[in-house]
Amino acid sequence: MKVSPTLLGGRTPEAFLKEYWQKKPLLIRGAFPGIVAPVTPEDLAGLACEEEVEARLVLEKGGAYPWEVRYGPFDVEDFEDLPPKHWTLLVQEVDRHVAAVAELRDHFRFLPNWRIDDVMVSYAPEGGGVGAHVDNYDVFLVQAKGRRRWRIHHTPVEEEILVPDLDVRILADFEPDAEWVLEPGDMLYLPPRIPHDGVALDDCLTCSVGFRAPSHVELVTGFLEDCLVTLDPTVRYADPADLTPPAHPGEITPEARAAVREVLRSLVRDDAALDAWFGRFITTPKRGEGIVYEEGGDDEEGAVFSPEGLISALRQGARLRRTALSELAFLPDRGDEATLFAAGVAYPMRLERARLITGTEPLTAATLGSHLEDPRFTEVLAALVAAGALAVES
Repeated sequence: MKVSPTLLGGRTPEAFLKEYWQKKPLLIRGAFPGIVAPVTPEDLAGLACEEEVEARLVLEKGGAYPWEVRYGPFDVEDFEDLPPKHWTLLVQEVDRHVAAVAELRDHFRFLPNWRIDDVMVSYAPEGGGVGAHVDNYDVFLVQAKGRRRWRIHHTPVEEEILVPDLDVRILADFEPDAEWVLEPGDMLYLPPRIPHDGVALDDCLTCSVGFRAPSHVELVTGFLEDCLVTLDPTVRYADPADLTPPAHPGEITPEARAAVREVLRSLVRDDAALDAWFGRFITTPKRGEGIVYEEGGDDEEGAVFSPEGLISALRQGARLRRTALSELAFLPDRGDEATLFAAGVAYPMRLERARLITGTEPLTAATLGSHLEDPRFTEVLAALVAAGALAVES
């Protein structure tokens, strides 16, 4: 994918991935020249009042106690009572709800869909921040409005020593070795576990493009939970039909060990089954179910579209926006076939269609072309809109 020459400071994606990705921080001045904040503080506060949106307020000062954390959904009155300084509003998955934020996220499509988690947007007045901390994932911090002072240390933290008895995880021994003030359009890339602390110097909007990195515990737990759904709970261990008295009663015999190994090995049938499980697992919405809209007319924003209504909307100039990239991926099968994974559900389809849905081209009547003549394909598109993986935009 072609990227803006300013995005990575004149570097190609290949050079950036080789030298910096998951290796060392990088400050890029003017990554987004002339940036206009993709969301206003008022709109961000409005999102934080919605039931399906994950949001929190961090009050370093002016709360019930130092570093108080409050969780949404909020009411308008919650914002009216805030102090003038030293607090931060953080809203997750803003790219799912705001097209302009999704467009900012799409600058990073040189990385796999399933790795791009979401864009968290934070607003803070002067002095606002969340304290020195580490993240377990890569992040691009894009300054969209105002100025923020970032302090970091270039050495990753292996074991966190935290200030005790706080709502937030603040490092007790943070000693920065670098400091910068980011202006609108500047960007800071941080690999996992790099300690950092950002403080707003004035009214400040920061877009954090975060990346999904499941732990090995999450992978194994997810796989076993999937296996439990298919296992028959009534089937138990059984001795062989030709069982004989053991020479040593305390011994676990080779026959018993082989039977148990067979049960456990049967969980991993083959690589194809593992791949299919991973496709479902990694595209499942991270924060609960995807947004499923109420039934409504095809011309209403957020309506459930029938396949026919969706085709009509597209041919009248609408387009489909990919709301959450981490929920769209595919596995190529034999020949020109593939399995599309969207919001945790598998859809067999032609490879070119899976590439189109998960790719970077706009999804319009022109780009979808003759594919819209296949009822099976349009049914999948309507299902993806209903699941919130795609959104219809006029």
